[in-house]
Amino acid sequence: MEVILRDHVDNLGKRGEVVKVADGYARNYLLPRKLALPATEANKQWISRERKIAEQREGEERVAAEALADRLVALDLQISRKVGDNDTMYGSVTNNDIADLLKQKGFDIDRRKIMLPDAIRSIGETHVPVKLHRDVTAQLKLTVVKE
Repeated sequence: MEVILRDHVDNLGKRGEVVKVADGYARNYLLPRKLALPATEANKQWISRERKIAEQREGEERVAAEALADRLVALDLQISRKVGDNDTMYGSVTNNDIADLLKQKGFDIDRRKIMLPDAIRSIGETHVPVKLHRDVTAQLKLTVVKE
């Protein structure tokens, strides 16, 4: 089945593209979530008009995300944790902890945008990727220190 994507779908395509997908995927996932429209002539014309507006909005969002990324890269965050013998941490630093720390600094960033592969379990400096936009990822510098 051919559908027109109304929003970016990872590993499938960008907004406004016509893609061919399995019928069940379209009926059960894309169409009910309003991520896609059936590829009819009327829908293709409507999408071409909407594409111009979406591209302008996408550009504005990207510029805002790049500005936020520049501000985040300039930050030097420190978080303290209790440690035991041989500098082993009790517990770990998770993306929730980082989101709370950013909120204290005045940045309202969703914890799901913090792309921490595993919880931080060691003392020292770490670079944490924060995905602000589909094309913009900031590298946040986080230092874990002894409490």
